[in-house]
Order: sequence, then structure tokens, then C-alpha cells
Amino acid sequence: MRWCVSIGAVLVAVAVAGGDVAGIAAPGPKSHQVDTKDNLPSVDIELVIAVDVSYSMDLDELAIQREGYAQAIVSKEFLQAMETGPNRKVAVTYFEWSASSDQKIIIPWRLIDGPESADAVAAEIMKTPVRRGSRTSISGAINFAMPLFDENPYRGLRRVIDISGDGPNNNGEPVSSARAAALEKGITINGLPIMVKEPSYSTMDIDNLDLYYEDCVIGGPGSFVVSIKDRDKFKEAIRSKLILEVADRAPERRIVPAAEKDPRVPCLIGEKIWQDRWGR
Repeated sequence: MRWCVSIGAVLVAVAVAGGDVAGIAAPGPKSHQVDTKDNLPSVDIELVIAVDVSYSMDLDELAIQREGYAQAIVSKEFLQAMETGPNRKVAVTYFEWSASSDQKIIIPWRLIDGPESADAVAAEIMKTPVRRGSRTSISGAINFAMPLFDENPYRGLRRVIDISGDGPNNNGEPVSSARAAALEKGITINGLPIMVKEPSYSTMDIDNLDLYYEDCVIGGPGSFVVSIKDRDKFKEAIRSKLILEVADRAPERRIVPAAEKDPRVPCLIGEKIWQDRWGR
């Protein structure tokens, strides 16, 4: 199911110069709580960070993206946001993805409960060499992320997949199918569409990638998009997005059910572009 969002009062002001924030949420309460079980340690959020490393991302973007996540995790704003939760702890795992069969875990599940553990996670992110892969499978990233929650040695009040990417799904199953499976499990998906380059035929980018993410990728209670349209503000946008996720806050929007309407950008646009170019 999709929803049309009209901008209303924003309860949380997030300064993302060069980044735009948009939200979409499922009907019901703003926060979805996942019951803790098996006497596992409790955290406020189980956060899966899924990072696009497809060839449409240039090496500079990949480096900035990696640095952005590392710097965000150690920022005072992130640590302050973490203190707002009842447990004052978060569990994070970080993986890179491209094709439906290409996902690599960079950071297995780690507990962040203060500056020292945040520093350790950031250092672990930065020590891994930057890599690239072919194709773009957002659905593959979602499908890879879902079972990671079952492997997590911590149990959170919320489960969130944070997906960054600079293009539409063009490999694997349709992204809307993977999204539906995640929402069925009570998982929220947030998006970070990267729009710092002009769309190009060679990289199969599209116009209005932010609208594609809003209508085809994100979903669940309190889900939202932070779009990056200014390369110089890449890191600030990443930091702001992580702060919103950890603090369980998103721009408040007036949600108008619009399930009968077509997405503003077709959810199969990436597959169509690939078919038109390569005939397969």
C-alpha cells in the first residue's frame, strides 16, 4: 500500500542544508514496538545500514558516504539522540550492496552505548577498503537485511532498515515486493536517495529519485526520506538522518491514504531502463 503525503507542521526541525526531508508512514501509531524476547539485552533501535556501492556511484561519492556514516556515529548530536531513548543503547550493523547477489557485511551487529563504542564502530567502518559492484538491487538489499534482525544478539523496540542509493532498482525482484515483505514483519524502511549528479543514460539514473524512494522504497511507521542534492552537504544529510532514526523522530506529515493512485515514478522504471538498453 502507498500513501500520498502532504506537508504539514514539522515537529522536529532538522537542518539539512542541501538535503530535503520527506516522510511516509503506515496507518496506526507513529512508533511500532517489537517485543523483546529470549531475555536478550534490550536496545532502543535495531538499525541496519544498507549502503549502495554500485558502479553508478563514483569513488569520491563512495568515500564521502563511508566517511559520512563514520563521522555521524561519533558526533555529539548522534550520542545526544541516543540518550533520549529508555535504554540509551542502539544496535547497528552496516553492509554494502549492489546486485541482488552482492551484499557484504562491513560491520556485524555492534552495540553503541557511548563515545567509546561509537568510536570503535566508526574506526571499523573506515578501515575497510572501498569497493564497487555491478547493478542496483534495492530489493536484494531489503531481502538481505530482513534475516539480519533474527541474528541480532540484541532486541530493540524498533527495527529499521536505512537504505542509501543513487538509482532505482534494476535487478532482482521488484522493490515493492521486498518492501511489502519487510513491512509485514514490522520493519520500517527509510531512504537516503543520492541526487548529486545530473541523471545520465550511461549510469541509468532517473529524475525525481526522491519521489521514487517515497513511493516505491520506504514504508512503515514514521518512515521518511532525506534526499541529498548537494555533494558538499552529503555528510550533514547522513548525520541528520541517523539522528532522526535513533531519536525515533521524523518530520510530522498529514497522511492521506492514496492506495488507489499510481506512484509518481513507476516502481519498475529501473527494470524498464535496463531492458530498453540491454534487451534482457
